[in-house]
Amino acid sequence: MFTIAVITDEVSQDLDTVIAFARSFNLDGIEIRSIWDKPPQDLSDDEIARIRDRTGEAGLSVVGVAAPFYKCDIEDDATCREHLDILRRCIRVAHGLDTPLVRVFAFWKQDPLERYRDRIVERYAEPVRIAEGEGVVLGLENEASTLIGTGAETRRLVDALDTPVVKPLWDPCNELFADGGQTPYPDGYDHIRSDMCHMHFKDGIRGTAGEDGNVPMCEGEIDYRGQFADLIEQGYSGCLSLETHWRIGPEQIEQTLIDRPGGKQFSEAGEAASRICMQNTLDLLAELGVDRSA
Repeated sequence: MFTIAVITDEVSQDLDTVIAFARSFNLDGIEIRSIWDKPPQDLSDDEIARIRDRTGEAGLSVVGVAAPFYKCDIEDDATCREHLDILRRCIRVAHGLDTPLVRVFAFWKQDPLERYRDRIVERYAEPVRIAEGEGVVLGLENEASTLIGTGAETRRLVDALDTPVVKPLWDPCNELFADGGQTPYPDGYDHIRSDMCHMHFKDGIRGTAGEDGNVPMCEGEIDYRGQFADLIEQGYSGCLSLETHWRIGPEQIEQTLIDRPGGKQFSEAGEAASRICMQNTLDLLAELGVDRSA
């Protein structure tokens, strides 16, 4: 059976608050994106040890490091070199927290994708070499703001890289918002179901004139009943990690923060919204026969 976690900064920048949230819902772990107003690559050895000790005391695991790796311009050589250093530092964090998973992306979106396919593969040669040497898995997330936004695009890139250290990290809502995206479940998911290593879940509604928006879990367009039922039936044993991206009230997260999540401003009012989303999710899972009560 799969495990369930929450991305830290969707709740708070305070570790103890995130841990209390996870324990209140009997979750299995947390995923590190930003904490104490720091992205994962900037965490010190002492801070890594503190996360490891506090989560261990709480009976929680760290399920992954949500790195911002390769959220950059594919043609900017200097920035791409900087991102290789970000990757190395995030792998150090992953090792320190006993998780094999580092989330990665495939560059800011530019059109047409076909022009950049070979270049993406070239840019991934060194990250693959690093990951193979370090014994980690790079979870390639489909992200609407990047060159790889859909399950179909993820499938093609993962197949082109042809290495066990790069696997799909599935986000149904990112498929919903991506140009050319399919119905997230089952169509988008079908492309990556065979080797999905991790999943982020949030919900959304497609708006007019490109004004898409996130909504509480199980209140949007994505067929999470079908998605979760499929995962249960297939015996998926990876992790589902809540990435709320919605806030209570009319003021929602600005798009610039959605594209580059992290820090105090992003986390503001996150706990209350994430409680609603997690409860909705657990209620749906209970209807499907998965009891997550303590």
